[in-house]
Amino acid sequence: MPQPLVTLTGESLGWGGQLALHDVFLQIAQGERIAILGRSGAGKSTLLTALHDRAQGRLALVPQDHGLIGALSVFHNVWMGVLDDHGTARNLRTLIWPNADERGRVAQVLAVVGLDDLGRRPVSQLSGGQRQRVALARALLRGGALVLGDEPVTALDPEQGAALLDHLLGAFPTSVLVLHDVDQALRVATRIIGLRQGRVAVDAPASDLSADDLLQLYR
Repeated sequence: MPQPLVTLTGESLGWGGQLALHDVFLQIAQGERIAILGRSGAGKSTLLTALHDRAQGRLALVPQDHGLIGALSVFHNVWMGVLDDHGTARNLRTLIWPNADERGRVAQVLAVVGLDDLGRRPVSQLSGGQRQRVALARALLRGGALVLGDEPVTALDPEQGAALLDHLLGAFPTSVLVLHDVDQALRVATRIIGLRQGRVAVDAPASDLSADDLLQLYR
């Protein structure tokens, strides 16, 4: 039986001295598609951060704040996803003069997210939705066994967001995503974790849950 990618055993989680979640028992198995739901302030981002810090193997992250550097181009922000695959000398050279292979790899993921012609544009000149697509492209370029996303498509219109979410999930064997849309979570997830009042209130296969079940998390 494969080893879990992440295990939390009775942990209390928080940040800045504030406790957000109590007695968290979770295992993330290979091949799962997990959606994390809950009200604002329920601890969703805190849980995702803990899973990121404890995950084994290569992973990609789509943070809520996008994690981009505004003064750098779209190309260089996407290329940041694979900086740790290369030494300092190559990364410095890529900063100044990316070669055809590097430009081609980035162009391929930019095409997927609909930013084909924006590789040279500074991120500071992009809209919020475009920045979110850059963060998605960076995760796709990085690849790995696991993708973690904190509301990764909220800045996109529903049709674009659904299509890019499907592509992201298809590119990674395992995923854990904080989502804000109950119907979307039921559509894409195999398992749903719901947070309420500082605890894991729901942890069940998505097929066993309804929208009404999940809306209880927000009441």
